[in-house]
Amino acid sequence: PQWLWYCTTCAACVDICPVFIEQFPKIVDMRRYLTMEKSETPETILDAMMSMEDRGHPFRGTRATRMDWTKGLDIPVISEKPDIDILLWVGSAGALVERSQKVTRAVAQILIAAKVNFAILGREEKSTGDLARRIGNEFLFQSLATENIETLGRYGVKNIVTTCPHAYNTLANEYPQMGGFYNVMHYTEYLLQLIRGGQIQRYQALNQRITYHDPCYLSRHNHIIEAPRELLQWVNKQRILEMDRNRRNSFCCGGGGGMSFAEEEPAQRVNRFRARHVLDTGAEVLAVACPYCMTMMEDGIKNEQGGRSIQVVDIAELIIQVI
Repeated sequence: PQWLWYCTTCAACVDICPVFIEQFPKIVDMRRYLTMEKSETPETILDAMMSMEDRGHPFRGTRATRMDWTKGLDIPVISEKPDIDILLWVGSAGALVERSQKVTRAVAQILIAAKVNFAILGREEKSTGDLARRIGNEFLFQSLATENIETLGRYGVKNIVTTCPHAYNTLANEYPQMGGFYNVMHYTEYLLQLIRGGQIQRYQALNQRITYHDPCYLSRHNHIIEAPRELLQWVNKQRILEMDRNRRNSFCCGGGGGMSFAEEEPAQRVNRFRARHVLDTGAEVLAVACPYCMTMMEDGIKNEQGGRSIQVVDIAELIIQVI
């Protein structure tokens, strides 16, 4: 059974299979049996699952609240401002993980600068349930999804922008199975629309060696490949340094499928393999577009950089620098 918990659900196996076998959904089915029938879940993943049951997010022991990241910013909450064009889905990591909070603030500041009529759910937002479904707790996923769909329906939400590819995938592809239909965009898609519409102006350009890591749930699962690159080309004078594994052939950060909450053998850590790909480009900046990629790649590069200084930043943080 332990081999089932090494899958990051990156879907590379599905993408490359010449006879169209869908391997990772079958792995998730087997996890569902282990989790729901036999109660055999790795302890660290079990902690995250229990936190989702108790608190609506997987970060057990966090001192942050869903609204802490908004301090100093005038961010409207949908209960006070229901007439909006866009709901910003913050996500559990975006609201509660200190490093990801900075990215959420950057996206919100860009939306404010572009005069977008948006709001957040605030304390009414819960995990989309992506993690629960990937680790095999289908009952918990459906409970969280049902509650979120009811909340979104109560406010008549139609358009959602999110910073998290996992939330994007769940809201866009899995909530419709339960009656939740929305126009969902990853923030890179939406910000590119704003730039093309002239709502965001660049006042300077960076001149750095930047490489970009494609999140699996953005590129391979949902084919959102060019929008992040167009944004990076907009902020930077130099062309992007592509890694050997990129776009739909990207190499996983190691954080999907619940693996960011699991203990891995040091010699098998996926993020360290991906960090070596980053180092091979000679880049000084690694751009990401996912909170889990941020966590995994910061850790991987810290262990592999060998004295070199490489920044791991979100694309939104680069945009803030140039506007």
